[in-house]
Amino acid sequence: MALSLQREMHRSDRGRIVAMDSAYHVEPGNRGRDIAVNASYCGVLPARFIGAQAPRGAIGVDCGVGPAGASIAGLWYLEALNIPAAVADAMTVRLGDGEDLYHEGVISFLNRPAQDCGVRAGMPVAEAAKRMLEHDPLQPDAGEVTNRTVVDDSVPGHLVVCTDSIAFGLPEDVDNVLVTAGHTGRSAVPYLLKVRPFGFICSDGGGAREGSGRAGLELVEAEGLAGATVDARFAAMGDGLSSYRDGIISGANALARAAGVEIGMPASEAARLLALRTV
Repeated sequence: MALSLQREMHRSDRGRIVAMDSAYHVEPGNRGRDIAVNASYCGVLPARFIGAQAPRGAIGVDCGVGPAGASIAGLWYLEALNIPAAVADAMTVRLGDGEDLYHEGVISFLNRPAQDCGVRAGMPVAEAAKRMLEHDPLQPDAGEVTNRTVVDDSVPGHLVVCTDSIAFGLPEDVDNVLVTAGHTGRSAVPYLLKVRPFGFICSDGGGAREGSGRAGLELVEAEGLAGATVDARFAAMGDGLSSYRDGIISGANALARAAGVEIGMPASEAARLLALRTV
């Protein structure tokens, strides 16, 4: 029988944390019980091998992230399988050395199931692996993953709320500024008119031909909605918190401009101006 290419780093009643030098060393025996700490990048290719064995969780290396996030794209492949996964900053580890990854690695990116288990960016890999081992991720339906977060409550009566899509707006958002992460083309307009937020910031979807990624700004202006867009080159689409934290304003309708919103402004500043505006 072939020798295992894994080394056990920790054990509990729920399973083990095992270190390995490559994602290709995940074994059938890891299925549903072990955390595979593997010193590979976490692109789609290694994620396919990990996903085929379906361990309890996996931690790899970000390998500089790369164009189109290719070195960490496997995080979301595994998220679709509801497998907790994270990566360590490549500058904190020796590539190809699973034990070093376990002892020295620092988490840089993670998926939603890993977040459910309590993993956070900046956490040591050893701690992250133990949290994955001892906790189970949620199993939400697609419409339940809204990531709704209040990011500013300093303006009386008007919260600034992040959510990943305008489709996740709630009736109470008529008094709030919504910062979301879908494009602002014409298909967003029915959702904006249904929610009628006090103000909104969405993505420009990269602009698109004829500025269609921002077309909704003018379409809802006649309905009294003040809104702006962020540049999709800098804020991650589908991540409302990224729109707020990383977003740079790329478009604004007349009502938003009247409130002081300007092109090139940080989205967090624009959101506050929208919350302060007088109707």
